[in-house]
Amino acid sequence: MSSVHEVQNAQETGGEREELKSTDSAHRSGDRSTAFPQSLLSPMAPRLAMLVTTVVFGGIAVLALARVLFDMEQPWPDALGAVYLVAFMALQLGYFSSPKASLRPPVTYAALVVQACLAYLPMLQFGVIWLGMPGFLAGSVLLSLRPRVSVPLYVLIAGSVGLLDSNFGPSTLPPAYVALFSFVSTTITALVVFGLTRLARLVTKLNANREELARLAVADERLRFSRDLHDLLGLSLSAITLKSELAKRLMEENPQRAAQEIDEILLMSRKALGDVRSVASGYRKLSLDEECRSARGVLMAADVEVSIERTDGVLPDSVGTVLATVLREGVTNVLRHSSARWCAITVRTGNDEARMEVVNDGVPGSADTLDDTDGGNGIRNLSHRVALLGGRLAAHEVPDGRHLLLAVIPLGATPGGADRTVANGVPAGSRTPWRPRRRTPERTAG
Repeated sequence: MSSVHEVQNAQETGGEREELKSTDSAHRSGDRSTAFPQSLLSPMAPRLAMLVTTVVFGGIAVLALARVLFDMEQPWPDALGAVYLVAFMALQLGYFSSPKASLRPPVTYAALVVQACLAYLPMLQFGVIWLGMPGFLAGSVLLSLRPRVSVPLYVLIAGSVGLLDSNFGPSTLPPAYVALFSFVSTTITALVVFGLTRLARLVTKLNANREELARLAVADERLRFSRDLHDLLGLSLSAITLKSELAKRLMEENPQRAAQEIDEILLMSRKALGDVRSVASGYRKLSLDEECRSARGVLMAADVEVSIERTDGVLPDSVGTVLATVLREGVTNVLRHSSARWCAITVRTGNDEARMEVVNDGVPGSADTLDDTDGGNGIRNLSHRVALLGGRLAAHEVPDGRHLLLAVIPLGATPGGADRTVANGVPAGSRTPWRPRRRTPERTAG
């Protein structure tokens, strides 16, 4: 019996883990229809489980009361039997079989003593017709005590019922048969109590876990939204600011050139609006070719000499999108935080991996003064995205004083293939976020 008890616990825990894994996998794969089945998320599930438990236990109690009413001729024993049954079932359903009961030892021991009194003392008045109640007591013992204690007590309770029925019962069968029948009957009642209660608790726990997963899914979606806004809009807004300053300076000197810059600002703002819509819809496929052209134009407008070398061929969509995002962040950092005069962008493939390098000659700030909470979100976001594809990201100063942003991603990578621990920024935690010295006020105003 002890092994059965432990196996049931293991099956319950394992089943719950499998359910949670399958739910989490469905959420990560984007299948919202299967991630959280409404029948399992419904608050009616725990209530239905408790309703079934109450109906079954109540039915057994009604049968016991019917025997009391049939065998007792006077009304007051009938009323007293009803009081006993109500108290007994209130204790059973309200405490031992409650899905939310903690079953703490001091209270549990006292409750078991009270239930034992209600299970055995009424036999002094009602005789063997009350022998169905100790089965509930045996089930409560299995629920609330450890196996090494509960199993011997269960055997003792079931054996006592068989002994009482074989000695004081009205049956004409041999006492051994009567004792065996009563022992098996008590065992069945105890296992029904044990099984239904554990089932109700499991349903309640699974429902609570799914509600928590739904809450975490909302939080994860908010985090995705904030990351996408940062990664997609950072470069666009920086470029709009830069070109707006340039157009302002050209208004009097070269109105025609200023008008051209304003036209480009309008195009960039429309592109930024499209990026916002793509974030809201969850679709954000980026073109590396387009990002390279955009990076060249923006950097040249900022008087930064640009060199782009590409030998990457055709990249998978997932890899190309992440590399385009890395390029956006790299160019944004060059515009916002460095005083670079030139920037070299290299994209190449080899050894079944894609490799991007963004190198510039901007002068960094002191690593000792960097604060992760201010400005490091872009690099941390990139580390998260690259790590999800099984790649790696590095952002640091190289020995000759240049700054390097490096991303390496396997060509066969698929989103979500890496360990989810990277969601907290772990891959980036061992690196200092790259934040070179800020530009002069006239280049970063607005």
